[in-house]
Amino acid sequence: MSRKKARDCAFKLIFEIPFHENEYETRLNYYANTYDEDDLNKKDIEYINFTVKKCFENVENIDAKIQKNLRGWTVSRLAKTTVAILRLAICEIEFCDDVPFQVAINEAVELAKIYGNDEDPSFINGVLANIVK
Repeated sequence: MSRKKARDCAFKLIFEIPFHENEYETRLNYYANTYDEDDLNKKDIEYINFTVKKCFENVENIDAKIQKNLRGWTVSRLAKTTVAILRLAICEIEFCDDVPFQVAINEAVELAKIYGNDEDPSFINGVLANIVK
């Protein structure tokens, strides 16, 4: 699996876990057991586990960073997909030493093009650009 696909999986988990009372470890275990070994290699599983755990261990700080960079919005009013994409990107920027912030922002914009509405890519780009300044 490529990092892009592993990132997509991490995004889906970050999106899904709040609907399951933030029980990220249970969801990670379930998720890992739904794929055969050909779909996920060890490095992919490590990336997914690391980013999802870091995201939910630091969700309050991450959401505070998002909130600080919103104009006229609150995190709770944003689409759940938008919040999940922002959380993942901020997690990568802050905790993944092997992911340059430009890559994290670009990949977040690409996820927004797939899962968000027409305004999400530029919105997410703007919020993340402000965070890294």
